[in-house]
Amino acid sequence: MPLFYDKEVRIFKTSCGPLDNNAYLVVCPETNEGVIIDAPMSPEQLLYEATGTVVKYILITHNHRDHLAGLEEIKEVTGAPVQIHHEDADALDISSVGLVTDGDTIVVGTVQIKVIHTPGHTAGSVCYLVGSHLFSGDTLFPGGPGRSRSPEALQEIIRNITEKLYTLPENTSLLPGHGQDSMLGISKEEYMIFAQKSHPANLSGDVLWLES
Repeated sequence: MPLFYDKEVRIFKTSCGPLDNNAYLVVCPETNEGVIIDAPMSPEQLLYEATGTVVKYILITHNHRDHLAGLEEIKEVTGAPVQIHHEDADALDISSVGLVTDGDTIVVGTVQIKVIHTPGHTAGSVCYLVGSHLFSGDTLFPGGPGRSRSPEALQEIIRNITEKLYTLPENTSLLPGHGQDSMLGISKEEYMIFAQKSHPANLSGDVLWLES
């Protein structure tokens, strides 16, 4: 069953592999064309959900291996081209990779998918916005940002979250690369608590808005 289903879009969410990676199938109800967002290990259920859908693109949020382990299988079954930000494209050992950049709009049937570049977790991390649904990859989870490699990377990811994501409507659904979904308004409220506290200068890694 779809996670979201209305006259504008159908969204299927599948947990894949041992790291609870989320992969998403986004389908235009009018044309039955769609996209797959991320390509983790063991995508069999995802591909089953995609039966009968014309998959136009495989959209990658970032280049970490757990989001790419099923790419060859998905590409072989669907025949769809792959899209990724150019800063992360060197991790893909395949030909014919399409490059996305901040502000791009990918059109599939009547569905418009906006690309939002949010570096910090990786240099080429992107989120995909479909109407009131934000596919945030490992940039933003319910509870906090994605893992950062350094204090500078944490500040970068926070800046992108606050300036590019938290400006979206609060009723935007938050659909991350792992785990459960949430609402952007809840995340924003939790961040406000984090922002009011002092933090060590070397803070990075796994950060939680309410506990860090």
